[in-house]
Amino acid sequence: MELEIPNRLATLGHPQRLAVFRLLMRRYPDRVPATELAKALGLKPNTLSTYVNALMHAGLVSQERVGTSLRYAIDMDAARETIDYLLHDCCRGRPEICHPDALSTANRDIPMTDRKHNVLFICTGNSARSIFAESILRDLAGDRFEVYSAGTKPRTDLNPFALEVLKQKGHDVSVLRSKNIAEFQGPDAPVFDFVFTVCNQAANEECASWQGQPISAHWGLPDPVKVEGSDAEKSLAFHQTYGALRNRMIGFTALPLASLDRMSLQRAVDDIGQTKEQGPST
Repeated sequence: MELEIPNRLATLGHPQRLAVFRLLMRRYPDRVPATELAKALGLKPNTLSTYVNALMHAGLVSQERVGTSLRYAIDMDAARETIDYLLHDCCRGRPEICHPDALSTANRDIPMTDRKHNVLFICTGNSARSIFAESILRDLAGDRFEVYSAGTKPRTDLNPFALEVLKQKGHDVSVLRSKNIAEFQGPDAPVFDFVFTVCNQAANEECASWQGQPISAHWGLPDPVKVEGSDAEKSLAFHQTYGALRNRMIGFTALPLASLDRMSLQRAVDDIGQTKEQGPST
């Protein structure tokens, strides 16, 4: 341990290796293809390979081969061990010394209260997936959640196929609009209890930390906007995305928020993000 932790910290001291580590942390528990990592970070494949090999040698990242693709994920046990070492050694076991806001609204040992929670869904364009998530959760449990959505690079208009699916499912689309994530990062923005990314590109991007330390998870789904073919084929892709998100919202709303501690709730929302995509919702 005395040598292992300093080696990990030295490995993370390199800016680009740290960037790989941080991206994989944002995508946890996903295993991210090497090609996607390289594209997201603007790295050549051989350069990325050097960085991930160093992280693997330090025990911070694991590798898995899927067909011809190499995929990488954070070794969360090692990451927690390293962070715990810093908290106990450098902060004398009191994280509030090093980060005054760390326990202010998100104490790991305090169960979520039975109040109305603020939830934000993020994707890149805020024209389909995050709009679906916003609409579904609002209609399933609007009495328990205040629901918002935003995009890192929002489109001007909502996708017409997405709007048509929402109308067919009986959602009120008049309240929907495309919004920039910056709208929710100012001093007057809501303090979020949950922040979910629903596309890989948005999860791969750097975002400012959220006040209040919300529980966050990646619930990535393929972008139906990119599906090519006939209108019927495109419509089917949007219906499938809607169905997958609705299933995840049903799982989320079934969680006993008031009785779960923060760590258990984090594991639960991570698990929901790993559920397989479903067919069209009826």
